[in-house]
Amino acid sequence: MSATSPLTAARGLHDAERFTRPELEALQLERLQWTVRHAYENVPFYRNRFDEMGVHPSDIRQLSDIERLPFTTKDDLRANYPFGLFAVPMEDVRRVHASSGTTGRLTVVGYTDRDLENWADLIARSLYASGVRPGWKVHNAYGYGLFTGGLGAHAGIERLGCTVIPMSGGQTEKQVQLINDFKPDAIMCTPSYLLTIADAFEKAGLDPRESSLKVAICGAEPWTDSMRRELEERLNIKAVDIYGLSEMMGPGVGNECVETQDGPHIWEDHFLPEIIDEDLRQVVDGVQGELVFTTLTKEAFPMIRYRTRDLTSLNPGTARPAHRRIAKITGRNDDMIILRGVNLFPTQIEEIALEVEHLTSHFILELSKRGTMDHLVVKIEPEVAATGAEADAAAKVLQKRIKDRAGTTLGVELVAPGTLPRSEGKLKRLYDLR
Repeated sequence: MSATSPLTAARGLHDAERFTRPELEALQLERLQWTVRHAYENVPFYRNRFDEMGVHPSDIRQLSDIERLPFTTKDDLRANYPFGLFAVPMEDVRRVHASSGTTGRLTVVGYTDRDLENWADLIARSLYASGVRPGWKVHNAYGYGLFTGGLGAHAGIERLGCTVIPMSGGQTEKQVQLINDFKPDAIMCTPSYLLTIADAFEKAGLDPRESSLKVAICGAEPWTDSMRRELEERLNIKAVDIYGLSEMMGPGVGNECVETQDGPHIWEDHFLPEIIDEDLRQVVDGVQGELVFTTLTKEAFPMIRYRTRDLTSLNPGTARPAHRRIAKITGRNDDMIILRGVNLFPTQIEEIALEVEHLTSHFILELSKRGTMDHLVVKIEPEVAATGAEADAAAKVLQKRIKDRAGTTLGVELVAPGTLPRSEGKLKRLYDLR
């Protein structure tokens, strides 16, 4: 089986975006069978796991048979560091990327020539869904290097027929200068860093709403619809969500369509998604759980039932009807804070804070011990123009709304505007001081 399908409509919809659901599922089964056989024959880790479970590639006769296959976790990737999960000889690997995460060894991924072609096609498809068109200038503020964002986005921008401005992350004042001088039509970066760029525009005496930007393609961290509304209002743009993770490919696993902005459509001709519950069993579409992916076309680095730890649900397609959507990621089951028996995510605090007048979205969470109990404090910046009395009142409103909606009491501490760290890539919200 050919493990790829060329982008036959680089300046429009890909053929796979026009499929009916039965047509897509037929292709998925063919590619799933190829992937399982490819992994079994070329990756000792998978061959051993399959044999332990008494399953063989020939047992995969329908899509539901995927439940017979083992899960893969980030610990498995680290245990096989650096190249133990590669399914092709190193001389066929054209690029290596890696993600450090928060602990332990790097997780290393590889790409063949065909993998890189597919990746560029999928980024191009994602950009087109975002409203980007050939001939546009795209300011790429994702980090270049081992992180998949910068180089992955770069190739897709060029594939679509756009001009790429390869700025990378950081140097925020220079970001503002280049956006002001080069007048790009679109920007790619994390949502928190786009907020930092908007702040820098205003600090420079420029109105971010007057920039040339029309569309922002934001990803690499969870963000809320409240954050979307703030970005769109402050920059006079459309902000869409691009979804990806290094273990699958990088950015471009799925993307929101600008006409609906209702969650990323997963490009299911390349990635087979599942949602599982706490018992590791599949749940039906519409029910929240942990997102699991199986690659369908990866040559160098096939992944079987990879547990992403991202919490979301699968929902029917809209703008691309055959391709299901994921709801906005509410968090990860490994960044959840359990405070006095209540489950909290940083995105919940963000959503509530953005609703409170005189407060900004610049905040951090500090988790510490008070005696034997965990204690969580929200340190947040008020608006520069807010008076002391207005800021104090806003802090009390925030504390009450968190109590009412999350069911637990947090401390709220106001800090001077401009004193909290600003994102220059992925934003760190939680500081565990225990």
